[in-house]
Amino acid sequence: MTAQMHVPSLLSRAGAVSALTLAAVGGTLLAPGAAPEAQAAPSYADRALSVAASKKGAPYKYGASGPSRFDCSGLTVYSYKKVGKSLPRTAQQQYNKTRHVPASGRQKGDLVFFHSGGRVYHVGIYAGNNKIWHSPKTGSWVKLDRIWTSKVLYGRVR
Repeated sequence: MTAQMHVPSLLSRAGAVSALTLAAVGGTLLAPGAAPEAQAAPSYADRALSVAASKKGAPYKYGASGPSRFDCSGLTVYSYKKVGKSLPRTAQQQYNKTRHVPASGRQKGDLVFFHSGGRVYHVGIYAGNNKIWHSPKTGSWVKLDRIWTSKVLYGRVR
């Protein structure tokens, strides 16, 4: 028997109010242990990460913020703007505006800030597995790289 064959009996046991509540919030009834058919819609951070990844190979250009050339902070500005969030233009300003999170609490889509001597000099978007999407320097392009130093801070776009 499938989970769908149990729905009428589950609904009768759950009661009309519970069934209406499930319908109102778009819920699904599943048999115990069954996997949901669809994942929840991605958050704005996940969507911004996807935007950055879609720019793979776009050339670096100092001061550029898309749609076809980027510097590091231009890529983050562009990616978040596409999902309805605004960021200031420079990496330092972006660090100042984000909610700072510890490395242990970092999530995909968080911004990764590289710092030295008390100032932020580079930013990328955290992709998971200690990797970032970024536009690193003249002569390079938007790409996925491992985080190469421990001198990083994390910020979550609000």
